[in-house]
Amino acid sequence: MSMNEPQFRALVAAALSQIFEQLDALETDDLDPVLSDGVLTCSFEGGGTFVLSQQVPARELWLSANFTAWHFCWDDAQKSWTERDSKEPMAPLLSRLFAEKLKRPVRLTA
Repeated sequence: MSMNEPQFRALVAAALSQIFEQLDALETDDLDPVLSDGVLTCSFEGGGTFVLSQQVPARELWLSANFTAWHFCWDDAQKSWTERDSKEPMAPLLSRLFAEKLKRPVRLTA
């Protein structure tokens, strides 16, 4: 889907807000999520940071975590964000990464 900037920003804002609220609800001292200006930064007590940020010109959400980067595009047919190359849905991928880092089950939706 070709989308304009306001549509993209609205989809990103909804996804980042939803993910932030779910991470904040985990109520753990091991994770400090901060959402600001289209960037969700998650710092971990034991070290490390995950960053999920909007890339307006590319119309993508980019994730940097564990020295790796993923690029998510909006899939209008699926009504979800999917990884550009692997086509993996964003929510299960994020759930897996956070669960591995926090060493506990995490299930995110976005």
